[in-house]
Amino acid sequence: MENNNTTNNFKNNFYNDIKQLHLAPLWEVLSNLVTTSPKTKAVPHLWKWENIKKHVLTSGEVISAEEAERRVLILENPGMKGESKITDTLYAGLQLILPGEIAPSHRHTQSALRFIIDGNGAYTTVDGEKTTMLPGDFIITPSWTWHDHGNESDEPMIWLDGLDIPIIQQFTSSFTERLGQKTQIINKPEGDSLARFGSGLLPVNNISLNNKVSPVFSYPYSRTREALEKMKNRDKWDESHGIRLKYTNPLNGGHAIPTMATFMQLLPKSFSGKYSRSTDGTIYCVIEGFGETVIGEEKYNWSKGDVFVVPGWFKFKHNTQEEAVLFSYSDRPVQEMLGLFREEVME
Repeated sequence: MENNNTTNNFKNNFYNDIKQLHLAPLWEVLSNLVTTSPKTKAVPHLWKWENIKKHVLTSGEVISAEEAERRVLILENPGMKGESKITDTLYAGLQLILPGEIAPSHRHTQSALRFIIDGNGAYTTVDGEKTTMLPGDFIITPSWTWHDHGNESDEPMIWLDGLDIPIIQQFTSSFTERLGQKTQIINKPEGDSLARFGSGLLPVNNISLNNKVSPVFSYPYSRTREALEKMKNRDKWDESHGIRLKYTNPLNGGHAIPTMATFMQLLPKSFSGKYSRSTDGTIYCVIEGFGETVIGEEKYNWSKGDVFVVPGWFKFKHNTQEEAVLFSYSDRPVQEMLGLFREEVME
């Protein structure tokens, strides 16, 4: 018994001594640090458009776009309350801009995407180029570029904001700057970037293949939908994802945003997908159609305007009653660059 007490006292003294020196024993926490499979605090969740739209619109009565700087309701993952995250690495929110309003110009190190859900004719200006926004359009705000939003139409506009805020926070690289005036100077005609870089042509004397972000900042849904429509007559569909296209940087074929992969996919009528899983947690927004996504063993029924999240390494599959189109984004580019990305189709 005396030997046991001596041993216990020795250990206790050891742990107390190293604690004073800000040391800790790895063997007590190793199983939590290096896990046998990916662990996430995020949980699957679906936000129904019919339930949340009225609250997004009501926010316009609570605060103006100028007062708020960005009037957004955050899509907060139930597993990470108070953290402003939809997955461990990504942020999502629904932004509202009312007729006649301007969300003032600023810039930040975070990259952002806008995916238009509802409304017609509002605009965003990015680095001196203005673009009119329509439902289904995908728009990039690259890191550290001036951007402001306005609404010259007669109806509200709502879009999905996706940002890499948690990634930037992890690297302690967050900076922001306000222009000091509502709007920036427009020095390019509307559609300039798409004409220069998005038509299978490139300016001969003005190319930098090392650009990590796409020089095209507005990807119209009309073009994307036409591509999906022409491709759907092919015999072979992906057994898990139907036809899934990646938005790319035309200079190098990489992802349009270096920290966030963005996709558009078409699921045919009566599609019954195979289970798959991947290490990137993915946020989906429904553009057309209705169906269900089974995440784990739970079914999530979705229709136009709904947003849902599939956390990383959760098995999931899509089923449809009619043809459907889904937009999605994830942190896949970061995982790919670090050699961490993994996916598999499950029987």
